[in-house]
Amino acid sequence: MSNCAVVGINWGDEGKGRMVDLIAKDYDIVIRYQGGNNAGHTIVNEYGKFALHLIPSGIFSEGVVNVLGNGVVIDLEDLCREIDNLRAHGIRITPENLKISERATIVFPFHRALDGLEEARLKDQKYGSTLRGIAPVYSDKYQKKTVMLGELLYPEHLKAHLASILEWKNLIIHNVYGAEPYKLEDMLAWCEEFGGKLRPFLCDVPKYLYEAERAGKNIMFEAQLGALRDIDFGIFPYTSSSSSIAGYACVGAGMPGSHVDRTVGIVKAYSTCVGEGPFTAEWFGEEAENLREKGGEYGASTGRPRRVGPIDLVATRYGVQMQGATEVALTKLDVLSDYDEIEVCTAYTLNCKKIDTFPTTALLNECKPVLETVKGWHTDISKCRKKKDLPKEALDYIKYLENACECKIKYVSVGPEREAYVKL
Repeated sequence: MSNCAVVGINWGDEGKGRMVDLIAKDYDIVIRYQGGNNAGHTIVNEYGKFALHLIPSGIFSEGVVNVLGNGVVIDLEDLCREIDNLRAHGIRITPENLKISERATIVFPFHRALDGLEEARLKDQKYGSTLRGIAPVYSDKYQKKTVMLGELLYPEHLKAHLASILEWKNLIIHNVYGAEPYKLEDMLAWCEEFGGKLRPFLCDVPKYLYEAERAGKNIMFEAQLGALRDIDFGIFPYTSSSSSIAGYACVGAGMPGSHVDRTVGIVKAYSTCVGEGPFTAEWFGEEAENLREKGGEYGASTGRPRRVGPIDLVATRYGVQMQGATEVALTKLDVLSDYDEIEVCTAYTLNCKKIDTFPTTALLNECKPVLETVKGWHTDISKCRKKKDLPKEALDYIKYLENACECKIKYVSVGPEREAYVKL
């Protein structure tokens, strides 16, 4: 038995989904253990191009069981839409290959509404939310005022519990924000319309995973976002509302007594960031626009243009440490082809002093990047499949990053397709 976590090292959008899709065939179970539909994992394979928001990226691999763990927050409507879209493209989704924890939390329409109302109230101090209701629902979860998916199986209990929650929630929606309160009958109808379709997938996931471990199954944990968006270790408060750290994987999956044996940290060959908050090495103007267009850097969930810049080795080294990465997969190296020189952020200056450790958010806004350049290459590497196929300058760049982030780079992606990678 082997447990592997595939996690983001930076701000998210590093390419975790394409890596899970690549190596899922080596595992029996793939589990999403945190987050909601506020980020997408883009995958290109023989079925087409997909942006998965909730469904684990192992769904395309025959024989792999995909699980949504208790740490995930689930918009029933969006999950149903995602299942329908995948089925329309010939992807088989049944209770045998998709299981949803009865302990996972439901994201209601009023959570989405509250997300938008709060961002509007914050105005120019907003957090850059995706407006999917993620912060409100996690906040409610830790106030013990949410509904678990398992409650969909018990209509009378659900009605009474939801009525109690709505009585409290409407006080905030109406009295604080001045918006229209939500009606119990409407929310119950919403649960029936979409939750009814999901009931067959509900599962006692801790029991299922306990038995799978005893049977020696290989299990993969799939994270959403990256270390710098982690609620505890990220650029707070410009983070997500859950723990994207590999150390939380077993808890959020439903097997808290277990551990992770292998952690694959995903790093993009340059830096990108969606949303607000400090982004020390950010590029602007034509330089940024050229990289954004070349890399197709637009959010998979929202379509928002991603902020871009050179790879930030201070942030990357920190992310590797926080994730406990045992190996790194470097993605989108092909995007950097045709640069004479490639810029790299090697350190920060803070109060006129050079630092190479990642500081807290309060200090990040005062940091300036220390930039160096390495030699680029003018070779199309998208067809490379072996180490010897890569130009010397590309291999030098990989080795430079490997030494700087203090972790072995084992995979390099040279295109969005599943097979477009080099194993080192």
